[in-house]
Amino acid sequence: MFKVAWKNIMHRPLTLTLNILLLSLGVGLMSFLFTMNDQLKEKFDKNLADIDLVIGAKGSPLQMILCNMYHIDNPTGNISVEEAMPYLRPKNPIIKQAMPLSLGDSYQGYRIVGTEKEFIDLYDGEISEGKMFSYTLEATIGATVAKESDLKIGSVFKSSHGFIEDEDMTHDHGQMKVVGILKPSGSVMDQLILTPTSSVWAAHDHVEEVTEEAHDHEGHDHEGHDHEGHDHGDHEGHDHGAHDHSHDTHVHDGGRADLLSHPEKEITALLIKYVSRTNIHALNLPRFINNDTDMMAASPPIEINRLYSMMGTGTRALQILGFLIALVSGISIFISLLNSLKERAYELSLLRVSGASPTQLFSLVIFEGLILSFIGAILGLIFGRVAMYFMAERLGVAYGYEFGAGIFGLNDVYILIAALVLGFLASIIPASRAYGIDIHKVLSGK
Repeated sequence: MFKVAWKNIMHRPLTLTLNILLLSLGVGLMSFLFTMNDQLKEKFDKNLADIDLVIGAKGSPLQMILCNMYHIDNPTGNISVEEAMPYLRPKNPIIKQAMPLSLGDSYQGYRIVGTEKEFIDLYDGEISEGKMFSYTLEATIGATVAKESDLKIGSVFKSSHGFIEDEDMTHDHGQMKVVGILKPSGSVMDQLILTPTSSVWAAHDHVEEVTEEAHDHEGHDHEGHDHEGHDHGDHEGHDHGAHDHSHDTHVHDGGRADLLSHPEKEITALLIKYVSRTNIHALNLPRFINNDTDMMAASPPIEINRLYSMMGTGTRALQILGFLIALVSGISIFISLLNSLKERAYELSLLRVSGASPTQLFSLVIFEGLILSFIGAILGLIFGRVAMYFMAERLGVAYGYEFGAGIFGLNDVYILIAALVLGFLASIIPASRAYGIDIHKVLSGK
């Protein structure tokens, strides 16, 4: 019966093509959406990094989370180190870890993050080549940055203001040097250029290149130092007398003490981990910050759930569209099978005369529906993966993560089962007609 069903399907190529095309379009759309959502949710959840609170300038809480944790939006503003100082001190009884971030610059579209060495521990990062930054204007780059840009160990570059690649926005000063490359982590860290907070300040304060090779951190004499013949009195017409750019002011080791020693400077945000999430003071901390300070505090899980809710509306609409297309294909399978019974009544009667039972005729039509739905579902899953492959680059630009076609997972199994059920349901009525066919009436031509 299975072989006969296959021959019957192949004997009607136009009907076969129409039914399979409709079903594969619906299945493909649903498969694409599930794959994209699964990858996006996986990356969003991974980049939560067990952060309990983000503190930054007042504005949109969701924008602040997207900018400082997912690096796909603009900062809400800056906060002063003096304002953030109570949360940066190491002996705070509520806070286990506070990670400062300074944003606003980029290189070839990759964001430069001024922070501390421990930032990579949030994402279980490891060094692949070189080392973590140690001094002002040293940088450690993520795996994707190293792969996609022209940067490598020893490369020097100048940052640009803003998050888009624009040569007109390149800083004239503050040339950075790559000293390390991170291993791929699958997190947002792969897309970042990490450097001490002082490097971000230096780029905006017109400080010349200062790295470990030029800075003897122990017993270095700053007073009589000549930076490779550099004349600090006149650099391209810039009046250094108007600014205090002595090395003892601008050369830092990127540590917490350096940050706290500059209360007048600004950072973008703080990523906070609590000592205990059940501590009553920790629970009241966001309310205190929002009500009694000029800063804003937001909880990453709450804001990301809000984002999922907003995204879910559009995604659900597309999933419903995919389901409707699949449903139309099911109706098409039903109509084609029902119509074919009229044309094949004589053939089915001959099968009965040849010894086929009513149950075998019933199974014949059921097999036809299942074969159609199976082929359409498999092609649809392949179409979904192909669409994901071609959309991966655009999604990567939009969200700042690496996307891929992915592998077939549990959702695909559910989609395949649903398609087979749809084919089965579409075949029941035609199969029942075949089961009850009156062979005497058909063969007599009445």
